Amino acid sequence: MQTELHKNFLRAYIKQPQKIQEKFKEKRNLFIEDMFHPILNNHHLNGEYEGCRSINITGDIRAIFYVRTDGDVVFIKIGSHSELYE
Repeated sequence: MQTELHKNFLRAYIKQPQKIQEKFKEKRNLFIEDMFHPILNNHHLNGEYEGCRSINITGDIRAIFYVRTDGDVVFIKIGSHSELYE
Protein backbone atom coordinates (compact mmCIF):
# COMPACT_ATOMS: atom_id res chain seq x y z
CA MET A 1 0.00 0.00 0.00
CA GLN A 2 1.25 3.44 -0.95
CA THR A 3 0.12 6.62 0.81
CA GLU A 4 -0.32 9.94 -0.91
CA LEU A 5 -0.88 13.40 0.56
CA HIS A 6 -3.43 15.48 -1.37
CA LYS A 7 -2.56 19.17 -1.91
CA ASN A 8 -5.40 20.20 0.46
CA PHE A 9 -3.96 17.90 3.11
CA LEU A 10 -0.50 19.42 2.65
CA ARG A 11 -1.85 22.98 3.01
CA ALA A 12 -3.49 22.10 6.33
CA TYR A 13 -0.54 19.94 7.47
CA ILE A 14 2.05 22.72 7.19
CA LYS A 15 -0.18 24.94 9.35
CA GLN A 16 -0.17 22.36 12.15
CA PRO A 17 2.32 22.71 15.03
CA GLN A 18 5.51 20.64 14.72
CA LYS A 19 4.28 18.31 17.47
CA ILE A 20 1.14 17.47 15.45
CA GLN A 21 3.20 16.94 12.30
CA GLU A 22 5.41 14.47 14.18
CA LYS A 23 2.34 12.69 15.58
CA PHE A 24 0.91 12.35 12.07
CA LYS A 25 4.14 10.72 10.88
CA GLU A 26 4.01 8.27 13.80
CA LYS A 27 0.37 7.41 13.18
CA ARG A 28 0.90 7.14 9.40
CA ASN A 29 3.69 4.61 10.00
CA LEU A 30 1.42 2.62 12.33
CA PHE A 31 -1.35 2.89 9.73
CA ILE A 32 0.95 1.41 7.06
CA GLU A 33 1.75 -1.52 9.35
CA ASP A 34 -1.87 -2.11 10.43
CA MET A 35 -4.51 0.28 9.13
CA PHE A 36 -7.04 -1.02 11.67
CA HIS A 37 -4.83 -0.82 14.77
CA PRO A 38 -7.15 0.07 17.69
CA ILE A 39 -5.15 3.21 18.57
CA LEU A 40 -6.05 4.72 15.19
CA ASN A 41 -9.83 4.35 15.64
CA ASN A 42 -10.15 3.91 11.86
CA HIS A 43 -13.81 4.44 10.99
CA HIS A 44 -15.96 5.32 7.97
CA LEU A 45 -17.58 8.71 7.59
CA ASN A 46 -20.97 9.89 6.39
CA GLY A 47 -22.36 13.12 5.00
CA GLU A 48 -19.86 15.45 3.34
CA TYR A 49 -17.14 12.79 3.59
CA GLU A 50 -19.21 9.81 2.42
CA GLY A 51 -16.85 7.13 1.11
CA CYS A 52 -13.95 8.39 3.24
CA ARG A 53 -12.49 7.18 6.50
CA SER A 54 -10.85 8.90 9.46
CA ILE A 55 -8.06 8.06 11.89
CA ASN A 56 -7.12 9.71 15.18
CA ILE A 57 -3.81 11.55 15.24
CA THR A 58 -4.20 12.97 18.77
CA GLY A 59 -7.18 13.29 21.09
CA ASP A 60 -8.75 15.97 18.88
CA ILE A 61 -6.79 15.91 15.60
CA ARG A 62 -8.09 13.67 12.80
CA ALA A 63 -6.81 12.73 9.35
CA ILE A 64 -9.37 11.96 6.64
CA PHE A 65 -8.49 9.64 3.77
CA TYR A 66 -9.96 7.40 1.11
CA VAL A 67 -8.75 4.16 -0.43
CA ARG A 68 -8.40 4.15 -4.21
CA THR A 69 -9.47 1.14 -6.25
CA ASP A 70 -5.80 0.09 -6.58
CA GLY A 71 -5.59 -0.11 -2.76
CA ASP A 72 -3.46 3.00 -2.31
CA VAL A 73 -4.50 5.56 0.30
CA VAL A 74 -4.92 9.32 -0.24
CA PHE A 75 -4.98 11.56 2.84
CA ILE A 76 -7.18 14.55 2.00
CA LYS A 77 -7.68 16.55 5.22
CA ILE A 78 -6.15 17.01 8.66
CA GLY A 79 -7.45 19.14 11.50
CA SER A 80 -9.36 19.23 14.74
CA HIS A 81 -12.70 17.48 15.00
CA SER A 82 -14.53 20.81 15.06
CA GLU A 83 -12.61 22.15 12.03
CA LEU A 84 -13.36 19.09 9.92
CA TYR A 85 -16.94 18.35 10.95
CA GLU A 86 -18.57 21.80 11.28
